[in-house]
Amino acid sequence: METRVVTVKNMANQQDANKILEAIEHVWGITKAEVNLSKSQASFSFDEKMASVHDFEQALVESGFEIINQEESR
Repeated sequence: METRVVTVKNMANQQDANKILEAIEHVWGITKAEVNLSKSQASFSFDEKMASVHDFEQALVESGFEIINQEESR
């Protein structure tokens, strides 16, 4: 299990936060996802045997968002 926190550029409102959460939750292997609108951050835990960080980054980009930075936490 791996957990990541990413800062998302242009997350402006609750609709954006919901869109980000939905994109993350549709990636295979996700076990937990949360979005913090006030910090413009999304955190997610996933099974690294089923998905990679790149899969989540791609899901966000395809949803129209850009990742500013990411942190690994275990």
